[in-house]
Amino acid sequence: MTTELDAAPLANLPTTRRAILTAIKRSGPITTAELAHQLGITVTAVRQQLHRLGEDGLVLHHPDPDGRGRPAHRYQLTTSAEALFPKRYGDLTAELLGYLGGPQSPEVGQLFERRRKRRLDGATPRLADLSLDEQVGELTRILDEDGYLADVEVLDDGGWRITEHNCAILTVATGYRQACSSELDFIRAALPGATVERVAHLMDGAHVCAYEVRPHP
Repeated sequence: MTTELDAAPLANLPTTRRAILTAIKRSGPITTAELAHQLGITVTAVRQQLHRLGEDGLVLHHPDPDGRGRPAHRYQLTTSAEALFPKRYGDLTAELLGYLGGPQSPEVGQLFERRRKRRLDGATPRLADLSLDEQVGELTRILDEDGYLADVEVLDDGGWRITEHNCAILTVATGYRQACSSELDFIRAALPGATVERVAHLMDGAHVCAYEVRPHP
């Protein structure tokens, strides 16, 4: 069965262009040299692809204030490019939630709680009998499968930082903060052996949502 994520317009782009857009999405504003290093291709090849992506209205650039010598530019995604990444719900969902009374409606809160429980029910069997380190890795895969373009890194203090580079329900989250609190509650419930704190939030101006995970003392 084809899902909305499988049919995403991003998947229809040529491999290199898709890789460049995904790298920019993950990293935020980035230079051609940084892109070339990440993707393992030449700077010339990156410039050629960025030029085409710019003509298509998918990337834009601005001068790098830290650039030295030859002027450098940092590239970022346009609104059109952001729309290529999976948004699993959208305007229709927000409209339907509005019919229930809007953000302050108890019924809306109950729906987000049901979604959290459904996601937890799906994740729990996959996390059972794993070490905390393995649970964090598996949960990151679950978030990635859900369309959040998630990855994880180990912190110097032995904790982990899970980063969601894409908000799969951005349109809904913009008007309903319950979506954001539900996401945090889901991650905390999925990792009962750890403390989880959100350290970056797209709704507060960051270009990602990120969570720091540490074992309970």
